[in-house]
Amino acid sequence: MSDAPDPNRLSELEQRIEAARKAQEPEPKEESKISQAQHAWRMIVELTVGIAIGVGIGYGLDVLFGTMPWFLVPFTLLGFAAGVNVMLKTAKELQEENAADDAGMDEGK
Repeated sequence: MSDAPDPNRLSELEQRIEAARKAQEPEPKEESKISQAQHAWRMIVELTVGIAIGVGIGYGLDVLFGTMPWFLVPFTLLGFAAGVNVMLKTAKELQEENAADDAGMDEGK
């Protein structure tokens, strides 16, 4: 027996190690433009719904009490503020998801 390593066995071992590494690597997350568009539409809908609810409540109170612009204006502004608040929460949530995904990808390297 000789002490020299067999080059064929070493190359086979390297190939098996490389295959095992590739099998354990997480697949890169590719966020398509469709997914980004869905997030954008979600945020737009949240803002629109907030404004619509504010207008609805303000208009309803104005019709009920007969004071046409007095409740409509403040509740419209409150609805806008609520919609913006929900949009910011959604943006923060998406940012945290992306940061967690990026951290998971960095640990896999």
